[in-house]
Amino acid sequence: MAMIGELLRHLFKKPFTVKYPFERRPKIEGVRGRIEIDLNKCIGCGLCAKMCPSSAITIEGRGREAKLTYYVGRCLFCGLCAEVCPRKAIEITEEREIASEDEAALVVVYKKPKGRVGRR
Repeated sequence: MAMIGELLRHLFKKPFTVKYPFERRPKIEGVRGRIEIDLNKCIGCGLCAKMCPSSAITIEGRGREAKLTYYVGRCLFCGLCAEVCPRKAIEITEEREIASEDEAALVVVYKKPKGRVGRR
């Protein structure tokens, strides 16, 4: 009998969940998302890769010609990489919806092409 009373009490209440992805909850201020690396500021010191607790950032080479790889699926969104960067080349975005069926879409490679600066 208690179960019927509980059912009737909640039957006409608004659902707590939303119909994602058609409805979305408002963004919460201060929640960290994925990172972006500005290669114009990056000096290739590797501190971000050393500080990352989940090895979400790897670096090949040193200096301004270094190749940085960011594995979004490994990232804990802790912000340590941005905190330790001496040139403030890492920005924490508010992008939190990063799910993908394609694993390659969750790997971002940052490398300066010879003669040009930018993200590839």
